[in-house]
Amino acid sequence: MKTFRNFVAGEWVAPASGEYFDNVNPADRNDTIGRFPLSNSEDLERAVVSAQRGFELWKRTPAPERGDVLRHVGDIMTRRKEELADLMTREMGKPLTETRGDVQEGIDTAYYAASEGRRLFGKTVPSEMRNKWAMSYRRPIGVAGIITPFNFPMAIPTWKMFPALVCGNSCIFKPAEDVPHTATALVEIFLEAGLPPEVIQLLHGAGEVVGKAIVEHPSIPLISFTGSTETGSQVGATCGRMHKRLSLEMGGKNAQIVLDDADLDLAIEGVLWGAFGTTGQRCTATSRLILQSRIHDQFLGMLLDRARAMKLGDGRKKGTDVGPLINEAALRKVENYIDIGQAEGADLLCGGRRGQGRDLEAGYFYEPTIFARVEAGSRLEQEEIFGPVLSVVRVQTAAEAFAVNNGVKYGLSSSVYTRDVQVAFQALQDLDNGITYINAPTIGAEAHLPFGGVKQTGNGHREGGWEVYEFYSETKVGYVDFSGTLQRAQIDNYQGSAD
Repeated sequence: MKTFRNFVAGEWVAPASGEYFDNVNPADRNDTIGRFPLSNSEDLERAVVSAQRGFELWKRTPAPERGDVLRHVGDIMTRRKEELADLMTREMGKPLTETRGDVQEGIDTAYYAASEGRRLFGKTVPSEMRNKWAMSYRRPIGVAGIITPFNFPMAIPTWKMFPALVCGNSCIFKPAEDVPHTATALVEIFLEAGLPPEVIQLLHGAGEVVGKAIVEHPSIPLISFTGSTETGSQVGATCGRMHKRLSLEMGGKNAQIVLDDADLDLAIEGVLWGAFGTTGQRCTATSRLILQSRIHDQFLGMLLDRARAMKLGDGRKKGTDVGPLINEAALRKVENYIDIGQAEGADLLCGGRRGQGRDLEAGYFYEPTIFARVEAGSRLEQEEIFGPVLSVVRVQTAAEAFAVNNGVKYGLSSSVYTRDVQVAFQALQDLDNGITYINAPTIGAEAHLPFGGVKQTGNGHREGGWEVYEFYSETKVGYVDFSGTLQRAQIDNYQGSAD
């Protein structure tokens, strides 16, 4: 079995503890990918000192040059796309068609970030004084703590680190324990592309140990975290107390609304992909299906036929539609919600059990599951499950559908299928989400647009697009007075002022 290491202070090094954990293929528990470090605060201290040195070097590198490094990263990822996709599928389970897309998001983000190295705009504005210039520019902040989840092991780290690096920050990268191999491959690509070694640090290990230490460290002024709302609340409390800049991307309970006038075939494709893609393990996954009454029964029948035909299996095998859940804890959480849904009186129409068959018994497989007659306000309808479980809610009107969509504590993504342009624009206005799709599923964000949600999904910042560059940099204002005399701004000195 191969033993992997952290990347700290420009070297691949063993953890200070000398302890490791096994990284296991969720489709086959007998397939161990390797042993990875269990880092602790001692490893972090060394990483912070190195990252501070890296920051001092990197912030003085011209931003277009920083962008060129990320362009090289994109080139390498393009060459290695199939290899990286296979590595990710083995490590976290989703089919190769999805992990190829995961890599492509990283590639797209790399090329977008490379161009932003020439677009870190400031502003020059007129001064109220003669012979004086007034301007602003963007400058980096410092060491960024990057804490990422398992479900997009390439896309999400690149969403965070590429903008952070273009802006001139150094990064300490803590990936989820379930996907350390992808993180190692990404850091190797950074180094091959020419990123100065001390600009990036990689620490593997438990979130409650090394992740917590990153959040609490006084010399890490910038934190970007994607994970559960519960953990995000704790991260937010710590960062608020320590006056850190923080971006949170947390939970979702996303709804696809299908109205009576919708293209039902198109809507079926959308909900299958939204609910069961990545085995429901997306913050944007379709976990609620809101059906208007006239098409409810027909649509539900069509959906059940398609869901029952979906094939579970190893994501690296041809024909697999749905891969495994990430681990045993995720499997048990899904099973718990199946019990909750039945206790609440919802109708379990398909699924509701672990994957059946010899080929599935060694993995964390769970059948695509659909509940009908789910009541708005029930736990099944309100709480994030992060698995292949879809709750169907029946409504009478579009207004009722919008109210049900908005009646949860999350506000990430929503989707409406309708042919009525007025209803479509009403949805864009009234649905309380950071993202709304018309005639498309709740998943499918593009790298060059802002990504994020409202309410308990996030804290107002966005990943992706142009807005994220404002998060990873701060505004510096400069004044240049070349008048040769003392001029006092904000004193009542305008012409025409009263004597």
